[in-house]
Amino acid sequence: MEVAQPKDLKEDFVLAKRRHAELVRQKRIFNARNRIIGGDTTAWDAQVCDQNIKAATEKARDEAFAAEMRQNDKIACISENRERRDRKNLCKAINDFQQSFQRPETRREFDLSDPLALKKDRPARQSDYDARNTISGMQKFMGEDLNFHLRKKFQEEQNREWSLQQQKERMIGRENQKCAEDLYLKTRLQFDETAKHLQDLETATRKAVCATVKEFNKNQALESAEKKIQERKQEQEDNLAEISNMLRGDLLSENPQQAASSFGPHRVVPDRWKGMSQEQLEEIRLVQKHQVQEKLRLQEEERQRDMDWDRRRIQKARATLLFEQQQQRLQRGLRRALDCSNLSLAREQLLQKKHMKELCTNHATEDYFTQFNTGSR
Repeated sequence: MEVAQPKDLKEDFVLAKRRHAELVRQKRIFNARNRIIGGDTTAWDAQVCDQNIKAATEKARDEAFAAEMRQNDKIACISENRERRDRKNLCKAINDFQQSFQRPETRREFDLSDPLALKKDRPARQSDYDARNTISGMQKFMGEDLNFHLRKKFQEEQNREWSLQQQKERMIGRENQKCAEDLYLKTRLQFDETAKHLQDLETATRKAVCATVKEFNKNQALESAEKKIQERKQEQEDNLAEISNMLRGDLLSENPQQAASSFGPHRVVPDRWKGMSQEQLEEIRLVQKHQVQEKLRLQEEERQRDMDWDRRRIQKARATLLFEQQQQRLQRGLRRALDCSNLSLAREQLLQKKHMKELCTNHATEDYFTQFNTGSR
């Protein structure tokens, strides 16, 4: 068993003191509620004092408001009671006044609601000529007069007289109608006899006219037949004369001299010309042959010229095709070079973006560590 030396006790005491100071320091630093290191305690105390003053001021204002509200409630209750009492007194005074000075029987329209109105009222109609029986009253209608029975008896007597008069008029009308029918029958018979006589006269006249017309038509037919025979005979004579003239004339004999024109030997009369001679026909055929040969020569020249133009067009098209193929090859070479250049530029841009991204990441990391170190200090 070792014996504690004073030096060891001193060292233990120093270590225990350090541990205690470290614990106290940790409580003072790491306790966010009680930590005062790095803070302005004076400002904090001033803020706490201001908050206390503000709370006291608000409390005093709320109490003043509450007192004022209680006072206002009391005043409102007193005013309401006074108004209720005044209204009650006013209603009582109005009722007393109505009972004293506004009784129902003193009103102007009391007769409309009077319970004894039927007992006090007079009958609706006292006579047929009562002044109160106006149109709007509807107390007197047709057939409701007081002399109804006398009027009804008078009307029955009047209807009987009218009936007798109508019967008498009906009998007179029948007699007049019978006379008129007899007269109409006699007149109709007379008209029939007259019409029959006129019809007989018309038949006789028609027969006479028909006989006259028949005789006239017969004479006309005979004259027409004789006239046709004469016309046919004259037409035959004319036809024979025309045939003889045509056979002896220049038209059918085809005399070439009849087509000679008076304007010169080289001209003819169209309606008398009978055709060309053999010499004229041979001359025309010779001219046509020369024209055919000339046309063949011109066609051959046209064909040679067309062949020459076709050959030139083919050569020009071939040269154009070769030039287009050369241009296409040049364009493909340029496009291939442009694609290579674009690819190299894209790669350089991609590397540059990657490098810039790394630089930005490094700068952000350095800024973050710098801020963290500054906060720790």
